[in-house]
Amino acid sequence: MTSSDQTALRPGLQADIAAKVGTSFEGTPGQTTRVALVCAKFNGGITERLLDGALAALADTGVASGSVQVAWVPGAFELPLVALRFAESSTADAVVALGAVIRGDTAHFDYVAGECAAGLQQASLRSGVPVIFGVLTTEDVDQALVRSEPGPDNKGYEAAVTALEMADLLERLPKGDR
Repeated sequence: MTSSDQTALRPGLQADIAAKVGTSFEGTPGQTTRVALVCAKFNGGITERLLDGALAALADTGVASGSVQVAWVPGAFELPLVALRFAESSTADAVVALGAVIRGDTAHFDYVAGECAAGLQQASLRSGVPVIFGVLTTEDVDQALVRSEPGPDNKGYEAAVTALEMADLLERLPKGDR
């Protein structure tokens, strides 16, 4: 049993809660969503696998390939700026940032991973467009390889599904006057 097995949402919980409240919102992956994928070239052997996973998820959920854009950045530190540009451009309903920051012998990991995460969160909050963190932050290459294996457990795959779900959820939620 993995920690995700122990902490997973109980099957049927959302339906149970929906029966107890006035309104319950949940997003589902939509086929018409326009998605921008921003992929870091650094640790490219890993990020290619994450990108393949994201593209597989989009194809599996019926997103047309013409609705997908890909931009390449040098590394994870550069992901937030390009993600924000896509999010503010009105050409994407969701953005997925893909990268791999692997711990080494210096503090570089701590600075890059933290700033990347914070920047992507700010891009999402500033734009109101879901910007999904599909960046691996691992202790070693072996962990990154496991998390980027082909299939639905690939973290790029998971990030793309999350992007579709969030785009749909935000479309369903009441809109404010901001």
